[in-house]
Order: sequence, then C-alpha cells, then structure tokens
Amino acid sequence: MKKILLISNSFGVDATRYFHGLCRKAGEDVLTACLYIGGCPLSRHYRNMLSEESAYQLYINGSETPFKMSLKEALLTCEWDIVTFQQASPVSGDFDSYQPYLDELSAYVKKCVPGAKQYIHAIWGWSDAAVANHHIGYDSSALMYEAIHKAYALAASAINADGFIPATAAMEKRYSAMGEAAYRDGRHAGLGAGRYMLALVWYGVIFGRDVRGIGYRDFDVELTDEQIEIAERCAAEAIAECSYKKA
Repeated sequence: MKKILLISNSFGVDATRYFHGLCRKAGEDVLTACLYIGGCPLSRHYRNMLSEESAYQLYINGSETPFKMSLKEALLTCEWDIVTFQQASPVSGDFDSYQPYLDELSAYVKKCVPGAKQYIHAIWGWSDAAVANHHIGYDSSALMYEAIHKAYALAASAINADGFIPATAAMEKRYSAMGEAAYRDGRHAGLGAGRYMLALVWYGVIFGRDVRGIGYRDFDVELTDEQIEIAERCAAEAIAECSYKKA
C-alpha cells in the first residue's frame, strides 16, 4: 500500500476526491490523508507545526472525517511513503511567500518521517473572471499561471523534492480547452471532470503509468464521454511535459 499525507487545503481535497477510487480501479492500493484548513498557506502550516495545535480537519481517501489532528500527530500516525507540500492559491505565484516556511516544514517532515519522499503539489491558477473579481495582483489568468509555474519550480528546487505533481499545467490546459467551465467557482476544480483530471495527474506521477482508459466512472456528478476525454488528455499532456528532475 502507498501511504500519502497531504499538508494542504481545499485544493488537496479537490485533488484526492477520486484518487483512491481511481487507484483501486487501476489495481493500486493507496491510503491518502489530507490535512485540511480552507485557504491554508505555508506560513500557517508552519505556525501549526510550532504550536502542535489540532487545527486540521482530516480527510481520508477523499472523504471528510469528524477527526481533528495536529501536524505532528498526523506525521507520526504511520510510516508515510509520500508527504506533499503546496502553497495557498492566492499567493502561489509569489515565491517569497513560500520561505522560510517551506524549508522549515521540509526539515520537520524529515525529522518526523525520515523515510518519506517529499513531493511538491503544484496547484493551479484561477480563471480570468476570478482573478478580476478577487483583486489578487494579476491582470489575467495567463499571468497568474505564468507566475505559479515559476514559483513552484523554485519551491521544488529549494527542498530538492523527490517528486513534482503538475496540477498547474493540467488545469491550465483544461481552462484553455473549456474556459470558465473548467472550474466550479473560477478557482476550485469542477466536481466531476476537474477533480477526475487531478486524480489522474496524481496517479500518473506517483505510479508512472498511463492515465488513459482506466475506466473509472464513480463520480459525484454525471460526465459525458467528451468531458472524460478532455480530462484524460490534459492530465496525460501535463505529465508528459513536466521537466522537473530531482537533483
């Protein structure tokens, strides 16, 4: 069984909603635990690390549980194979906002779970409408995506990450293909094909296997064959084009 812990927020919930079921359909056994606080940036994860507060809602295998945990408790719960880091979406394009928190969190994870690989979950930008409505410092979605690509590349290099999950590229491709329909609110992935595409990216990166034709169909909303095809294509292209290599 592959055991994966996400130090995350709602974007981690989006990414793993279908991941467990998809992996089972493909013949892989996984356990995912997502530490969730809405909109949580690396700076708050760092403060939670210091306080050892049970501040996180725990999601297991894509579903919410009633349990609250601290970062330390979660790290020591089992021998994780992979621990992932991500920044909060509004500041994901500003690498200065990552540090020193990312370095400190990485060192803490190494101390608590020395055998775990560390992955960067490169999350995605927003639609043009969301960028305009929320006034987060970008003139367009394209400029936000450009900044996020650069910042996550620097983040991965900073901690010499063992792996890189290119959700940024996948969602950018989906937005190019579908416009506002790529999102459910201009920021979060759609409940069906958007979340499915993200699960495929995770699956393809972690297991190194083709993401097309798995046949998973247990979605929260009904999807057309065209929506499924676009999701699979965007995921496959994002993985194929990812250039990150551990130093």
